[in-house]
Amino acid sequence: MDRVDYQPLAIQDLLNLSKRKELDLNPWYQRRAVWNRPQKSYLINTIFEQKPVPTIYIRHSINIEDERSIKEVVDGQQRIRSILEYIEGGENAFAARHPEHKVAVKYTELTVAQKEKLRMTSLSVGYLMGATESDVIDIFGRLNSISKTLNLQEKRNARFSGAFKQFCLKQGSLRLPIWRDLGIFSATDISRMTEIQFTSELALAMIDGLNDFSTTRLDNIYKKYDEDFADEAAITQRMERVFSRIAEIDRSAIKDTIFSRSPLFYSLFLILDSFTKLPSKTHLVETLYAIDDSFNADIPMAEREQDEAEFVVACNSSTQRIKSRKTRDTYIRKRLAR
Repeated sequence: MDRVDYQPLAIQDLLNLSKRKELDLNPWYQRRAVWNRPQKSYLINTIFEQKPVPTIYIRHSINIEDERSIKEVVDGQQRIRSILEYIEGGENAFAARHPEHKVAVKYTELTVAQKEKLRMTSLSVGYLMGATESDVIDIFGRLNSISKTLNLQEKRNARFSGAFKQFCLKQGSLRLPIWRDLGIFSATDISRMTEIQFTSELALAMIDGLNDFSTTRLDNIYKKYDEDFADEAAITQRMERVFSRIAEIDRSAIKDTIFSRSPLFYSLFLILDSFTKLPSKTHLVETLYAIDDSFNADIPMAEREQDEAEFVVACNSSTQRIKSRKTRDTYIRKRLAR
């Protein structure tokens, strides 16, 4: 192979290549088109949001006899198909979320300006110049290999692309200052999407109530709301209400107390969400400090009040089991009610 030339390619130019039949989307080593509708919609939303789209790799060669370029898609076939299907519509037409529309829209529902902006959006393309078939197979294998073992949330993120995933990604990223400033998640945690899973757990509990932590239950809610998350506006409003109150208080009341632990923050968040009227900032801070003082008091377990002893145990062991979650909920709720 001679080299890889990286160049921008406007979506309109991609459409032109397709219409002139100069784009080969079906080389023998490519997988069949397997993206579902939420995955296609998520890609179009990514383009609308002007977020990065992975580079498309194309083997560029010249057919001397026909005097025309041949562009064989080595990696990016499903991305290209999704873009073509969205714009060209027909029986494969689907809707995607647009930041200027309240609901997902099809291409025909975009304004003229929005259509023009979409068609003028540039994609990154790496042209494999002078690549042999052996080169292409090697590159295809490298591009589609996984260099690290994915954790469960990373696998969930790769598997789903729909409404609930987008909601959790948005909410999790919006709360980055809270995760970091309050010490709830480390940089390593965030790099492995721990805060996104946590956001998913909060949403699940807000919808279905307290329960044991369950990867199956999380997978099921991602699947259930992949096509449409009807409660998105309501859950967004509830999350904003609680996070706003937390952001208003002295951050050391969480950062320097047991409430910087994710299981305790989980309990506190859901308790606050359940209140019709949130406690005042002063009362909330005083209660958090008081609970932390009680937890860290140098008092033997046998000499503590029963509910306090049970709370300490629920904070230190089996923290994601329903029994521990209910114990923490009862104790914190009782202290906040004083």
